[in-house]
Amino acid sequence: MADTKVLRLAVVGAAHPHVSYVLDELAHRTDVDLVAVSDPDPEVAAKHAAPHGAAVYRDHRRLLADHCPDVVAVAGIYGDRAAAVVDSLDAGAHVLADKPLCTSAAELAAVEAAAARASRTVSLLLEKRHYPETLAARTLLADGALGELVQIAATGPHKLNRPSRPPWFLRRATYGGIIGDLAVHDIDLVLLLTGAREGTVCAHTDRADPEFARYGAVLLTAGPVTATVEVNWLTPAASPWHGDYRMRLTGTRGTAELFWAQGRLVAVTDERPPYEVPLPRGRRPAADALAAFAKGRDPEIGTAASLAASRVALLAQESADGGGTVRGWSVRPGGTPSAG
Repeated sequence: MADTKVLRLAVVGAAHPHVSYVLDELAHRTDVDLVAVSDPDPEVAAKHAAPHGAAVYRDHRRLLADHCPDVVAVAGIYGDRAAAVVDSLDAGAHVLADKPLCTSAAELAAVEAAAARASRTVSLLLEKRHYPETLAARTLLADGALGELVQIAATGPHKLNRPSRPPWFLRRATYGGIIGDLAVHDIDLVLLLTGAREGTVCAHTDRADPEFARYGAVLLTAGPVTATVEVNWLTPAASPWHGDYRMRLTGTRGTAELFWAQGRLVAVTDERPPYEVPLPRGRRPAADALAAFAKGRDPEIGTAASLAASRVALLAQESADGGGTVRGWSVRPGGTPSAG
């Protein structure tokens, strides 16, 4: 087993609060040292760097040249992420990125090429994989309790909290689209739970405002499984949850419903009436990836999985932009996704 090393961590882009997934992990680890933070807004960079005594930069390329980090966390403006990821990979760092990884197919191709030539890993922060309800549902499926999985239905409503959103979040050029942003989580889970290597995808979104869609829906086939993913920015202000995220798994011998916001997993099978499934302990979003990089192993969410979820989400966004056209997808022998 490889020896654990102290990782030199840098943050390139901290515009989104999900940067906390990585920075909060520092309190749990002695093998990670935050060396620098960059952001186009120096106040943002300073806010996250100061508690750790890290250097502050406006230009991420200077940061990479000065500090040669082992791992770079990317959580900036969505439209800026691809350049940050590619530059970090070319500098020899692994990348731990907030979703969305990027906002276009061309950007994704550039990320894929950079990861290949650098022999470094891109790990996307897909926190729904680590929730207790998800871990318990994976065990149910692995044990065969639901029979053969045939359908998945997911909903991902969110509160917009418009007054607190920065201007870049409400512009298509810098945001990228609701499907690439919100649906990627459930698309990843569909790919994970089915193990599918090919399928089709199409989507529709709200077109009232060309700059910012409020809702969208995806129809995804993954091998023999059909999945729907609904996302929106319409969770009512009085709701007790930022998002009442749910997923229903339908098998040939049972169903399971994940109520992530409520911390519940309810199953029913041919042999057993509805019951609450005991939940294991969840995992922190960045814990596995940082531990893996420190120990020289691959994280659970590696480059292939990160690219696959991103690629299918971007194809769905392209479908919505084109009026709901059906797009084929497949996973190449090397593990990376391609359009059909």
